[in-house]
Amino acid sequence: MNYFHKFKGQGKNLCEKKKVKELLFSFTGALLAMLLLSYISTYYGNLLIMGSFGASCVLLFAFNKSPFSQPRNVIGGHFISTFIALVILDLFGNIWWAMSLALALSIVLMLLTRTVHPPAGSNPIIVFLLTPNWDYLLFPSFFGSLILVIFAVFYINLNKKDSYPQYWY
Repeated sequence: MNYFHKFKGQGKNLCEKKKVKELLFSFTGALLAMLLLSYISTYYGNLLIMGSFGASCVLLFAFNKSPFSQPRNVIGGHFISTFIALVILDLFGNIWWAMSLALALSIVLMLLTRTVHPPAGSNPIIVFLLTPNWDYLLFPSFFGSLILVIFAVFYINLNKKDSYPQYWY
């Protein structure tokens, strides 16, 4: 019975409720970051947006002190998971089990390199659904995540009560 007893939870509290000012700051940060990536993508004709960046914005602009939100995690996590997905896609093709292998390997490599970024876990799925070329590693994965982090550094530090990042490496 001990196993099933775990299912009821540990009785921990919900995360702290955000104040209206914090909600507006998070809203504005995410909005401006996505507007920036959208504008650059359109103006320069390079794709800089991928679905997982929406979840990255949640971490960057709502939980910027989390280890998962730090620059090495955001950039490294997206790069590693996209790289692994492209390697596995090249090696085995778009076969039913290869996407799962790419995801599992991405998780292990992010853990080994201490670059875990949960939104990057969706990158292998995105890669296998889109079957992009190798340039997808740079545009949008690397440069898009780099722009998100650079924007977050400038934006979050506008708030006198906050600072970002907690660490770079």
